Amino acid sequence: MSSQALDTALTLEPGRAHPFGARCDAEGVNFALFSEHATGVELLLFDSYDAERPAHTLRLDPLTNRSFATWHGYVRGLRAPAFYAFRVTGPEGGGNRFDPQKALVDPYAKGVSRARWDRDAACRPGDNTASSLRSVVIDVDAYDWRGDRPLNRPLADQVIYELHVGGFTRSPSAAVAHPGTFAGVVEKIPHLRRLGVTAVELMPVADFDDTGRNFWGYSTAAFFAPHARYCRNPEGGEHLDEFRDMVRALHAAGIEVILDVVFNHTDEGNHLGPLFAFAGLDNANYYHLDPADPRYYADYSGCGNSLMANHPIVTKLIQDCLEFWVRDMHVDGFRFDEAAVLTRGAGGAVLDEPPAVWQIELSETLADTKIIAEAWDAAGAYEVGRYPGYRWAEWNGRFRDTMRRFVRGDAGLVGEVADRLGGSASLYQARGHAPSNSVNFVTCHDGFTLADLVSYGHKHNEANGEGNRDGNDDNMSWNCGAEGPTDDPGVLALREQQMKNLATLLMLSRGVPMMLAGDEFARTQQGNNNAYCQDNPIGWVNWHLAGSNAGLLRFWRGLIAFRDRHATLRAAEFYTPDEAAWHGTDLGAPNWSDPQARALACTVRGRAGGPDLHVMMNMYWEPLDFQIPVDGRRWVRAIDTALPAGDDLRDEGAEPAVAGPQYTLHGRSIAVLLSHA
Repeated sequence: MSSQALDTALTLEPGRAHPFGARCDAEGVNFALFSEHATGVELLLFDSYDAERPAHTLRLDPLTNRSFATWHGYVRGLRAPAFYAFRVTGPEGGGNRFDPQKALVDPYAKGVSRARWDRDAACRPGDNTASSLRSVVIDVDAYDWRGDRPLNRPLADQVIYELHVGGFTRSPSAAVAHPGTFAGVVEKIPHLRRLGVTAVELMPVADFDDTGRNFWGYSTAAFFAPHARYCRNPEGGEHLDEFRDMVRALHAAGIEVILDVVFNHTDEGNHLGPLFAFAGLDNANYYHLDPADPRYYADYSGCGNSLMANHPIVTKLIQDCLEFWVRDMHVDGFRFDEAAVLTRGAGGAVLDEPPAVWQIELSETLADTKIIAEAWDAAGAYEVGRYPGYRWAEWNGRFRDTMRRFVRGDAGLVGEVADRLGGSASLYQARGHAPSNSVNFVTCHDGFTLADLVSYGHKHNEANGEGNRDGNDDNMSWNCGAEGPTDDPGVLALREQQMKNLATLLMLSRGVPMMLAGDEFARTQQGNNNAYCQDNPIGWVNWHLAGSNAGLLRFWRGLIAFRDRHATLRAAEFYTPDEAAWHGTDLGAPNWSDPQARALACTVRGRAGGPDLHVMMNMYWEPLDFQIPVDGRRWVRAIDTALPAGDDLRDEGAEPAVAGPQYTLHGRSIAVLLSHA
């Protein structure tokens, strides 16, 4: 597609109040925009994506182009792609921030052009039209899906792989034709298939301002628009098509697409931030304002502002947006950043039955869509285990903390570890939830990578320019005897063993495992646990490591395949006494109350005709002898994380026999035995 030179014969007609945004038909484009408090709206139409000034400025008549709080107009003769913005006039005071000189993007825009964007100009008084963001008119229906549909795989059967679209292939080591783009992800699908993951969870892909330090994308500018920098040809308005090409290719490979969405705040920031969308359209309705002084924002997100998710117009925007990504973009699910903000009502009170959350839960369009909450926010709301709704899954931060501490060698955790392995019943069972309500992880974008978790005892965020004050101070990590890079072979071997321990616990636990991109071959961020601003090798995946750490990569592949083969690990119920027997080093003696216990074992009954599993975990630093059941079952060794690559995880059918009545397990290691007929 290419932009059009605007015909001077374009005519403005009254148009329709719905749907919101820019909607194409055979004769033109309908625009609809919500602003309850606006007294005037102008529609700016640009000849091209980088035009300095609008070719047409169309004033919407309050009498003919307004229906209650919706401003609308039909521009006959306009075709996609076209570039546009709004200027909005309104009263001062009462929390309003109208500025008739500022060009604003459409909250429902399906694409955004940043060709002339100057963030500073949007922050200071005066006309910024020449350097503003531009919305793009895109024909949503002009795409051939070739029969593609969301895959609708049960959440319990997922293995989720969290990745950053830019950082995944921006390194030259990725050796792709289109680095840092949706197309670059497509080029790495063979790696994802060999690894065995069933879903990618994409860090924010809705348009955001990455001209400064916002590499991760957790400050959204346009919720409906794929990020322009992830596209090869955003100037031609191909945002939607390029994203859809990626989705279709992933689906063809059997891989679902989950989007990380950020509805808790926007990139407009605090009262000193840029004015480019919501604040200039209807600040008092879109944002939580400080009740003592509505010139300022109530900040529950830690990012300068908080969207008022349970205001009807914001609830509608959120639901419309999610349904668009599912219906028109074939997305399979969503992970909601700082989702506790979505439960806050007027004055910031946490609601028992928040409308926004329930609208998502009950939407028929979203009925088969995965919905995953990061069930906390920056203002102290922590709702893990009690997020509203029935089918909401949650990032289980307690799983992360328990397993990190256990593998580090902390004592007295065996009861918590057993609970996490069995699906975290202590968090979810009382509410009638299932293990699939728990998304288990030991690493994610926020914090250390897996390699750094076993290589650093402290964060090293000096490159962020904040004096190493940013990022979490309590990482529950252990450097295995040396801080950072080392040539000590003993330390390096122990680090790899610890990574295998954490991976094994993740894949053996009931619930939904999620891993971080690059952990399969020991990607490092050099000890940086908050690489939000690092659009450079610190924040990029180094694909050379797939060769130098091939043994670890093979282990991850085998471990994911092992989980897939054994239905008991993916079961929909929590462990029951007749299904899982718990032990310490002695059978039937799990030492729940021993404050020094670092050893745990369990025997789990197989399902769907599969073998029983006997799992032994020794996080003590010396070898321990574990009793194994000698009740007529014969055992073979599938996994032992202390053994060298190739022997640490045996191929199916090549597992060596294990003679009872005990198994000597090396310090800081895990072994898994299978019953063999």
